[in-house]
Amino acid sequence: MVFHRVNKLFRKGDDEVLYEPIETPYEVLHDENDVRRPILVLPDEPLPECQQFSWLDYTVFMLLGIAMLWAWNMFLAAAPYFQNRFAGDKAILSRFQAAITSISCITSLFCMLILTNMQSKANYLGRIILALFLSLIVFSLLSISTSHFRQTSPTSYLVFTLIMVFFTAYASSLCQNGSFAYASSFGRPEYIQAIMTGQAIAGVLPAVAQIVTVLGAEDPDKSASDLVRAKTLSDESATAAFTYFMTAAGVSIFTFLAVFLLVLKQNRILRRSLKCVFTNFGDTNVTKRKPVGMLALYKKLPWLSAAVFICLAVTMFFPVFTGRITSVRTNEDSRLFRPAAFIPLGFLAWNIGDLVGRLLTLGPFSVGRISPVILFVLACLRVIFIPLYLLCNVGGREAIIKSDAFYLIVVSGGFGLTNGWLCSVCLMSTGYYVEEGEREAAGGFMIVNLLAGLMAGSLLSFTVSGVGT
Repeated sequence: MVFHRVNKLFRKGDDEVLYEPIETPYEVLHDENDVRRPILVLPDEPLPECQQFSWLDYTVFMLLGIAMLWAWNMFLAAAPYFQNRFAGDKAILSRFQAAITSISCITSLFCMLILTNMQSKANYLGRIILALFLSLIVFSLLSISTSHFRQTSPTSYLVFTLIMVFFTAYASSLCQNGSFAYASSFGRPEYIQAIMTGQAIAGVLPAVAQIVTVLGAEDPDKSASDLVRAKTLSDESATAAFTYFMTAAGVSIFTFLAVFLLVLKQNRILRRSLKCVFTNFGDTNVTKRKPVGMLALYKKLPWLSAAVFICLAVTMFFPVFTGRITSVRTNEDSRLFRPAAFIPLGFLAWNIGDLVGRLLTLGPFSVGRISPVILFVLACLRVIFIPLYLLCNVGGREAIIKSDAFYLIVVSGGFGLTNGWLCSVCLMSTGYYVEEGEREAAGGFMIVNLLAGLMAGSLLSFTVSGVGT
């Protein structure tokens, strides 16, 4: 079979368009390690539709960001349900949360390492679809488990839960790797920011739901027996968990439909552009997806990868402190200042700050290209937030600065704001420092560094685990 490559040249002339063949060696055209994707060659005029910013595309990528972290947040929100399921075994009850976190972090990191090294023939869109399908199956099974098999032993249910966590982490890795790589291929940094914004939204909504649930809950019937109260609590937690898990399944379905619409739109744009540009049948001009190793990407993105790693490693200290800081208003009757509502309020403040930080990188608030060295320095400076937490009411001890506003706005909100802004800028800047054919691989590479930072931060956070106890 003979392959022809035709390059269409546009020149200003008397209503005449000239065509010239590009002489390319046969060996270059037939490199089996190259994956070719159609790219339109157009004149230096306004960008074609497929390269222009689209709010529809932005929304789809934001939904993908929500789907990535929504599943994990549902596991966190369902903690009371798991506590009731594991109440019969004290050893499991005290360790199940650590087991879930460990399985998730380890699976995510190793899956991302493997996926990042599978570049040459990677189907990033296929990875996204597979991730959404796996999430749908996993959370459908978890939803069924809240009302069936209630007599299962804690050990058996722990094994089932950890298997579900494994597949959830695998699906999340597929979705992150595929989404960031697919978004990078568009050449629009705004779509990277859309994914980051979606991730922040996935953190805000569950925290809001948890606070509303606590504030709207009725006080327990003190006249009822302990057995009746325990049964009521178990049923309520199971119902809440069913809602969480079904919501996660619904998010997967809705996101799948949105991605399907995006694919249809992109295919329609490509077909229309091809009809306008090419008058004869033939192969379109193509660019090569360049397989590039991790070491080569580290050499091209040393400061950006280090900035993302350090940023996320420092960020992982916030859950340890936020889960132990209570209001300084100990005599208030309002439920909002009770630990059951105030602790989720701290998480909400952090997540709102994170969301605002990511939004600041879009539109009139965008800051353009920033030196990677400066971003690395800013990531290191975020360490100052850790001692700021110690000024608050950690573990019910006397706060040095007796102000809930200081904790919620300055510490939690500020810590989240810097995390969202810095992570978004680092990931959006990646495309400036790699070649066009390397953008997809670079997107997955940066997520590997992000996950490595999360794992390192999780381990380092044990150094402050005794604070406030």
